[in-house]
Amino acid sequence: MDARATLDRLWKPGCDFLGSEVAILGGAMSWVSERHLVSAISNAGGFGVIACGAMSPERLEEEIVATQALTKRPFGVNLITMHPELDRLVDVCLAHDVSHIVLAGGVPNSATIRKVRDGGARAIGFAPALALGKRLVRMGIEALVIEGSEAGGHVGPVSLTVLAQEILPHIRDVPVFVAGGLGRGDAILSYLEQGAAGAQLGTLFAASEESIAHENFKKAFLRANARDAVTTVQLDELFPVIPVRGLSNEGGRNFARLQGEALRKFQSGELTKEEAQLSIEHYWAGALRRAVIEGDVETGSVMAGQSVGMVKEVRPVAEIIAMLVEQAVDAIRQRETRIHAPS
Repeated sequence: MDARATLDRLWKPGCDFLGSEVAILGGAMSWVSERHLVSAISNAGGFGVIACGAMSPERLEEEIVATQALTKRPFGVNLITMHPELDRLVDVCLAHDVSHIVLAGGVPNSATIRKVRDGGARAIGFAPALALGKRLVRMGIEALVIEGSEAGGHVGPVSLTVLAQEILPHIRDVPVFVAGGLGRGDAILSYLEQGAAGAQLGTLFAASEESIAHENFKKAFLRANARDAVTTVQLDELFPVIPVRGLSNEGGRNFARLQGEALRKFQSGELTKEEAQLSIEHYWAGALRRAVIEGDVETGSVMAGQSVGMVKEVRPVAEIIAMLVEQAVDAIRQRETRIHAPS
């Protein structure tokens, strides 16, 4: 069989679900995954995803309309389940015929999943463990993303290598997309052969030509090695903080100090746990904006996955996707050559 046809067969469930030519999603990165990058990914045959983050419903509507002006192809919107106006955000997506809604940052409730589906959109969720993945499917989630700790930004504790072994053999009734540390097409191929429907990538796209990230931000990616993308440390188990992976810099060290201050205020009763944790999330939002938009890569947050070491140049999105496809096809072709080589 032709090598490209083999690849297309492997990720056909993902392509069919997304309505895209290749089953490659753009990771939703705050400040980065906006109209320009999202439309570029979709126009190149992948599936772009707007990062709503802390946007208001009015701001999200503006971003959706602007993205639709740049692409006629499907794209999704990533919504944070703890957003205080989640229902209104879903309404905005449905009113503008967004085809897929990703419910992230926590476990969505059944009512939200039902609202998404009843409104005509497809519901995607994140599964950091097999039990939760099965539960989400029972609740009506139509596809899952399993994201390993190698990813950038807020991460869970388990690597994609382990998550894939834990989840892929046991969840077959919905498409499962893999994410975290992916930077090559042959690696994506290996997960497709284990049963994945496609892959989600963020770091490679954050450093693309179409990304609005500041030149300093992209240059930091080009300089970095995998070991430079480190996770933050939780100071006290009674005060849980989701680890964040980014390039080691003064901003990360400042966060450790801020976390200590928030913990002290929580312990002294000055702040509730929720207020203290919210102050931490506000820190990340501001620090990420400083790095991405203003180019402050010293005290800002340069969120990046461990695949950052594979970012060697700033390239157009279409070239990145073509490279990933070519690497996967080459891997299939080389394997077939070995199989059929005379002994």
